[in-house]
Amino acid sequence: MKALLLIIIGVIGGVIGGMGMGGGTLLIPLLTIFVGVEQHSAQALNLLAFIPMSVVAIAIHIKNKLIDFKQVLPIAIPAVAAGVGSSVLSKLTGARALSRWFGLFLVSLGIYQLISAIVALVKNIREKRRELLKMPDEVDSRHISATLF
Repeated sequence: MKALLLIIIGVIGGVIGGMGMGGGTLLIPLLTIFVGVEQHSAQALNLLAFIPMSVVAIAIHIKNKLIDFKQVLPIAIPAVAAGVGSSVLSKLTGARALSRWFGLFLVSLGIYQLISAIVALVKNIREKRRELLKMPDEVDSRHISATLF
C-alpha cells in the first residue's frame, strides 16, 4: 500500500513539476504528511526527482529555442551557489525547525500568489472597462461605467 501511495505522490509531483509550478511545493508536504518521510529526506528526494525533470525541461526548451544562453551563467552561478549554501544550512537545521521554515515558505508563497492573482484580476477588469468606454458615441458611457461597478 505504501508503494502505491509513493507512486501516486510521484505522479502528482511530476505533473505539477512538469507544468512549471514547482512540484516540490506539493511533493515535500505529501511525503512528510502522508508517508511519514522525515523532512530532510523528503527534501533530498525532491531534489533527486528534480534532476530528470529539469533535464527533460531544458531539452524541450532548447528544442523550442526558448533559452537565452547569454543569460544562463549570470543566473545559474548564483543559483547553484545558493543551492549549495541552502543544502548545508538545511543539514545544520533540525528536522522540526526545517519543517516550520518550509511551512512558512509555503504560506508566504501562497499569500504572494493570492495577491498576484488579485492584482491581475483588477488590471484585467480595468482594461475591459477602458475598452468598453471606447465604444461608439451612441452608447451612453455613464450607463456602462455604472453597470461595471
